[in-house]
Amino acid sequence: MENKMFCYQCQETAGCKGCTQSGVCGKTPETAAMQDLLVYVTKGLSAVTTALRKEGTAVSAQINHLVSLNLFITITNANFDKDVIAAKVKETLDVKRDLLAKVKDASVLPAAALWDGKEEEYAAKAKTIGVLATPNEDIRSLRELITYGLKGLSAYSKHANALLTDDENVDEFMQRALAATLDDSLSADELIALTLETGKYGVDGMALLDKANTEAYGNPEITKVNIGVGKNPGILVSGHDLRDLEMLLEQTQGTGVDVYTHSEMLPAHYYPAFKKYPNFVGNYGNAWWKQKEEFESFNGPILMTTNCIVPPKDSYKDRLYTTGAAGYPGCRHIGGNYGETKDFSELIEQAKTCAAPTEIETGEIIGGFAHNQVLSLADQIVEAVKSGAIKKFVVMAGCDGRAKSRSYYTEFAKALPQDAVIMTAGCAKYKYNKLDLGDIGGIPRVLDAGQCNDSYSLAVIALKLKEVFGLDDINELPLVFNIAWYEQKAVIVLLSLLYLGVKNIHLGPTLPAFLSPNVAKVLVDNFGIAGIGTVEDDMKLFFGEA
Repeated sequence: MENKMFCYQCQETAGCKGCTQSGVCGKTPETAAMQDLLVYVTKGLSAVTTALRKEGTAVSAQINHLVSLNLFITITNANFDKDVIAAKVKETLDVKRDLLAKVKDASVLPAAALWDGKEEEYAAKAKTIGVLATPNEDIRSLRELITYGLKGLSAYSKHANALLTDDENVDEFMQRALAATLDDSLSADELIALTLETGKYGVDGMALLDKANTEAYGNPEITKVNIGVGKNPGILVSGHDLRDLEMLLEQTQGTGVDVYTHSEMLPAHYYPAFKKYPNFVGNYGNAWWKQKEEFESFNGPILMTTNCIVPPKDSYKDRLYTTGAAGYPGCRHIGGNYGETKDFSELIEQAKTCAAPTEIETGEIIGGFAHNQVLSLADQIVEAVKSGAIKKFVVMAGCDGRAKSRSYYTEFAKALPQDAVIMTAGCAKYKYNKLDLGDIGGIPRVLDAGQCNDSYSLAVIALKLKEVFGLDDINELPLVFNIAWYEQKAVIVLLSLLYLGVKNIHLGPTLPAFLSPNVAKVLVDNFGIAGIGTVEDDMKLFFGEA
């Protein structure tokens, strides 16, 4: 079956159905085609590695890293450079060719494992293997749900790998699950089971990254972060990769260049290890989707360590650098393998020629409420719950985005009863983390655990509170889940929460377009998944009549 561009992996997909002409994110049909092909050949490689493991042959960490990086490259807003993606297709085929020769019984392998096309064949092949190549709507929906969850998991694995931390069990599952999405013999029920298993490994993957981050940089602690600017020229770091930030901070010491975080890099300020750098000034701006204005006014170089790139304006494109899985045509890319020190001298030298950042706001925001920090406050929190000072916790983790309907989350936060506390992680917090919501007995009413992967902290906190209160079920806690989603890392967080038994999660601003009616019904019937309504209606739903 030949199909045109079709992509519905993110929340902003056209008409909440699918992008068919070009991506709302800004990717071209040609780039989308190369992403589809990279996913296809990575699934083929995974079928080969899965077969090798069954035959008793070990798979190297380098192969595991390639699979994770390939998937990460295809996450929304990560890489727009079709030539770079095509090069990864070739690299993957070269690796697969060598591994395929080691498989004792290749007859069990799917077509994707055996395809070995030339570069001139890539475009034609891509037209035949996209999302719509699976004709059955429900099987397609489940395959994509699993694949998107694995894309999210790949991002967390990649960040752990960058800190020289691996979990072979996570990599083995990721590849086994990718291979399973090629298996036409699997029923919908079997794919549903695999979806929940993806959530299980999502928890493991987030725990792996949490361990890697805290062992490298210490446990996040309550921190006030400056949102103003200094007088020196600066470099702005966006994305999620803490190791990239660490290398940049080391290389900017004594240069007269300051370093600022942007969007999902904000939580870097919470880690003790980063506080030793005197030129680590603060956070500049807001969530990823405001970057066109904020990157322009920043005046200095910007380093995109991962997603979330918005196609840049010409006014700052020559100041935009990418590294890791990120890429954009015409922007300079900083290379470097795991364990190597990347060379950021080009950014530093350019920064020295730039004006200091233009101030766009002043003040401080507070964060650092990851699980270790919150659990150290457990007695205070438990007492506040028992006394009635805190009546409910509202988990508002996830992603921010451009849709006007996302103002719902700002208004929802403002409308919360004064005895409710927000627990958050991810860039969704930018909808309300600069509001003056006060505190309850010294406990801030917005507890920011960190990046999207730090949703793991929220799960750890919830499970500990369940234990402290002697409850049998996590759903008995005074806990509401009202989560905003945008891309595939939010998908793995959702699947992880479902695996942990969390029910009645509300997702917005829209339910995923890749959920077919039947698959959505399974999630509704078994887990109570629901969308959002108006702020007024949802206040009544979650808190009862005023």
